[in-house]
Amino acid sequence: MTSAAGPPSSSGQGRYRPGAWTAVSWQAGAVPAASGRFDLVDETFVAASPLVVAAAVADPQARRGWWPQWQMTVFMDRGVRGTRWTVAGCLDRLPVSGSAELWLEPVLDGVVLHHYLRLVVPATASAARLARARRRYVRRWKEHVFALKDRLEADRPVGGPAVGSSGAADLPTTPE
Repeated sequence: MTSAAGPPSSSGQGRYRPGAWTAVSWQAGAVPAASGRFDLVDETFVAASPLVVAAAVADPQARRGWWPQWQMTVFMDRGVRGTRWTVAGCLDRLPVSGSAELWLEPVLDGVVLHHYLRLVVPATASAARLARARRRYVRRWKEHVFALKDRLEADRPVGGPAVGSSGAADLPTTPE
């Protein structure tokens, strides 16, 4: 049967009802909250040179604007491939610690900007509070990443090549 909580069962007896459940692509990678955990995955394609995107995300001022509530310490700088940080601070007034990552994957003539967030939150935080924090965080992150995308793709004609390069050819093919 189809329920408001998910897709039709494998028994095939239910019928799909539009609106009965929805999957939002940028939240599809959100890992359900386990006790004391907050995990999130996001991917955004940017039609700009991986080198241009790498320079933009490496800007400390931009990062402070994206995550002003966190103390971030680089523990792995992969250059044009991205960065990993340790994180401490607050998420929607919940104390958190963990790691954040921006990974740049050359694709076609641009780059997929992968964002991973793995946080430990108080085990006493309710599922509703974590869901609200997730919605707020995702909304703010998408505002920032779409503003970056708009800025980096501003000179690109619709349907034209990525700004600044031939794309994946800018980077070595072997992982670092």
